[in-house]
Amino acid sequence: QVQLVESGGGLVQPGGSLRLSCTASGEIFIMYVMEWYRQAPGKERELVARVTSSGNTDYLESVKGRFTISRDNAKNTVYLQMNSLEPEDAAVYYCHAGRQTPGGLREFWGQGTQVTVSS
Repeated sequence: QVQLVESGGGLVQPGGSLRLSCTASGEIFIMYVMEWYRQAPGKERELVARVTSSGNTDYLESVKGRFTISRDNAKNTVYLQMNSLEPEDAAVYYCHAGRQTPGGLREFWGQGTQVTVSS
């Protein structure tokens, strides 16, 4: 089992910044691809950013150049630095850990942290 605990959400004005953190415990963190998803009211959950065990990253097109995902394997923590926030970025942000095993995908979700972008 992997437990994921997120923090860092809150209320920010348009153009502001937030940094989300997700700390994992329970299994070997480095084995997992770490991702941030978000879900706004009435919308599907969408993948925002991904960082692999080796540090390769991918981003949702609309956040490229504004968001940065990173991981600190020594601290079992993944971060999402969000700059130039827009009202459209408001959502509940979820941390996700996943890895392929012979038995299939092993994955875990955090409880979510609310990000509100409003003046």
